[in-house]
Amino acid sequence: MERYASAVSGVRERLGAMLFSRVAGPEGPATRDRIHHAPGPRWFGPDRPIRAVHGDASMYIGGLRALLLQSLHPLAMAAVAAHSGYQGDPWGRLQRTSTFLAVTTFGTAADAQAAVDRVRAVHEAVRGTTDRGEPYHAADPHLLGWVHVAEVDSFLRAHQRYGEHPLDDAACDGYVDDTAHIAAALGVLNPPRNRAELVERLHAYRPELRATAEATAARFLLLRPPLPLAVRPPYAVLAANAVADLPPWARGPLGLPRVPMLEPTAVRLAGHALTRTIRWVMTAPSMPRPT
Repeated sequence: MERYASAVSGVRERLGAMLFSRVAGPEGPATRDRIHHAPGPRWFGPDRPIRAVHGDASMYIGGLRALLLQSLHPLAMAAVAAHSGYQGDPWGRLQRTSTFLAVTTFGTAADAQAAVDRVRAVHEAVRGTTDRGEPYHAADPHLLGWVHVAEVDSFLRAHQRYGEHPLDDAACDGYVDDTAHIAAALGVLNPPRNRAELVERLHAYRPELRATAEATAARFLLLRPPLPLAVRPPYAVLAANAVADLPPWARGPLGLPRVPMLEPTAVRLAGHALTRTIRWVMTAPSMPRPT
């Protein structure tokens, strides 16, 4: 029994290290130590809802859903396609995004502000025109607002469905309010402060959304993920749940079919099993939870 437990522990450690390196990159361990152990005040205290959401395995599903939803805004997707290298370097983009979320959620206030300042500098330089001649600027507050609400809606919905401890109504509003602090720092004007405002803002963007070549190309994250064959089956479960959680109005333009008989049952059950497994792997002794 002792040998079996040791073997299971070893597998858990290796899987945790492999997953963490993919998400956090080669500097992940040093960055994690600085984020969680550097002294100083934080933007969010230990009891804030944003810490519960952003520290949970449900973020894997929510993050992919957010990318798919964001791709429906032609100006946002033109900026991403032209400047971020999301197809040539998807893991690099994931690592930068996950580090930004971790720093602003759990890091010191000074580190959080520095991360925001770096992103704002990058956004300021990203500008161009779409194939239709529409100008875009990544620092445009309206465009930043779309990226923000798509992320917040995706992260919260995934947490409420797959999170270890779903939030009550007041905490859901608190999560939206917490994220508004980061959004405002990035340049979003009047970000939503509760779920009602979040729903209203999402609805307001809908007339601007449409399918584009870049949005269709974003499906490569579902169809041709840059992953070894051995890990594609669990990734397929993650992707299926991200797609199933998209609103119906978003799936048609992206060419993503619905499977009504499977999504509420087999797909969702597999999603719960996957997030439980990720949570177990990522809370191995060498992978402490955020504090």
